[in-house]
Amino acid sequence: MYESYTRQSLPTKKYRELLGSAICVFCSNNAFLIENIVKTDSDKKWYKLIDEMSGRLKEIISETISANCENTEIENLFLDIVNMRNRIIHGFRITSCNGEQILATKTRGKENSTQFEITEEYLLDFIQKNQKLSDLLYAYREQYIG
Repeated sequence: MYESYTRQSLPTKKYRELLGSAICVFCSNNAFLIENIVKTDSDKKWYKLIDEMSGRLKEIISETISANCENTEIENLFLDIVNMRNRIIHGFRITSCNGEQILATKTRGKENSTQFEITEEYLLDFIQKNQKLSDLLYAYREQYIG
């Protein structure tokens, strides 16, 4: 598929819509997570945290949100989502087995890495996990921050 703004072939509109939605919900949750961290510990600064790579927030989440609610559900789900996001962002374009333009990725590592397609199902799963994270963050804010 082609669009007037590029001569490069593109995935279907639906795929691009899911891909865009996936990026948007992640960005929203990343900022909301940081908001919860800052409201949990006023010594943490939004300007510093927003520039931090998402995967490097683990320790900060652990010492603020996880410690405050005495469980690691938010922390673990966020890290799972970050790993999925990394596979999307570090993906590469392929022509799928069905002849469609999509993204593919591979797990990290020089040996025993696995290559796989980033399917619409993968993107939907990513979006659904982000919805669950959003729900958990809202519940955390309501219960622990007020």
